[in-house]
Amino acid sequence: MPQSEGGYVSLPAMNGNGSAIYQSTTEPQAASPNSVFKSVRRAFGQAIKSSPGESEELVRMERPVVIVGGGTSIYFRDRDKTGKTLNTKMPSAPTHTAEEAHLLGTMPVDPMDDIELRSVQLQFPNARGSILEACEQRRMPTDKGDIHVAIQGDTSKPAIVTYHDLGLNYATSFAGFFNYPVMRGLLENFCVYHVTAPGQEEGAPTLPEDYVYPTMDELAAQLLFVLSHFGLKSVIGFGVGAGANILARFAHANPDKVGALCLINCVSTQSGWIEWGYQSFNARFLRTKGMTQGVIDYLMWHHFGRNPEERNHDLVQMYKQHFERGVNPTNLAMFINAYIHRNDLHLARTPPGTPGAETAATTLKMPVINITGSLSPHVEDTVTFNGRLDPTNSSWMKISDCAMVLEEQPAKLAEAFRLFLQGEGYVKFSVPPFNWNPNE
Repeated sequence: MPQSEGGYVSLPAMNGNGSAIYQSTTEPQAASPNSVFKSVRRAFGQAIKSSPGESEELVRMERPVVIVGGGTSIYFRDRDKTGKTLNTKMPSAPTHTAEEAHLLGTMPVDPMDDIELRSVQLQFPNARGSILEACEQRRMPTDKGDIHVAIQGDTSKPAIVTYHDLGLNYATSFAGFFNYPVMRGLLENFCVYHVTAPGQEEGAPTLPEDYVYPTMDELAAQLLFVLSHFGLKSVIGFGVGAGANILARFAHANPDKVGALCLINCVSTQSGWIEWGYQSFNARFLRTKGMTQGVIDYLMWHHFGRNPEERNHDLVQMYKQHFERGVNPTNLAMFINAYIHRNDLHLARTPPGTPGAETAATTLKMPVINITGSLSPHVEDTVTFNGRLDPTNSSWMKISDCAMVLEEQPAKLAEAFRLFLQGEGYVKFSVPPFNWNPNE
């Protein structure tokens, strides 16, 4: 504190409080460098008054004052007896030689240039939703109303027919997977026909109240109109969930029109009591109240299994927003109602040599790859389905750390699908045979 000749005195408080004292000792404008320097000179003068000559000489020294941190920290540059400034700094790096200076002069001016990836370009720069622009959109008339078909690729190439799951459409179900680099390279040799169930496409209008939604068998029979319209004699089926069940029905009823099947989370039996009860409530709420939180939770369980909040947060939030805003509740209720009233596929693995039965008549005779995720709620259903298939032309695969295989493990699924096609007669990189003709 400032010192008078008679001793210490207190600073007057402003407005009855000690704010002036606080400001004078903490704020930069409280004291200028000159006033601080005078106070320090006075303090030094009284501290060493035993030797007046030395004290006057010390006080008369004009040492530069450096104020740090807004005027609260003070130090002097040390000088020796001759008046020269002492070097009290930390030792610095040695000066650069002429060669080093030349090399440093050739370095980029911007220090961030050496770590910025400015010349890197994506091999496939298309965004996730670019499948919408890459596909040709068609409306196909059928005996049960129009359906939406999106064609991706050259129609002269071998055909792959896809079918989506509950609450999704061709874009939300397959856009991320078919835009994956491995699949983009693979599908240069194929043409993909994305089939969407009636009323499930993006922005679909509400179906009329008197519209009778097709059953699962009728949805499978609609694929005949797709094959007939495009002149396809044989296709490769790629389905997920409810779509896998529809493709399995179509393949069982038309074995000569399906060359191979890739089915994910396929259910081959009729719905149980618990599933029927939950889905019946969901369909009722969708008709009367729209997309409720209970319906969203059930759809998230259907696709992601238990504890979806512990998975990829961006992926989970994206699908939640899709269910809230991108789905027509009334149309989805009709699709769910058709799915829970499905009948059994009536498949059975008949041992060879069983009298009165033929394996080709009771199970799927085309090659089938049956895939599920380790966290999926449909693992047991795929095991049951695998027990009904012929082990000589089918395989079961469980991919770890995922439930929604197409989104969470696209690399493993793409590699499995590529090897599956290669094992069924396609050479490396899945190039089709030279004599393959989709119209024969």
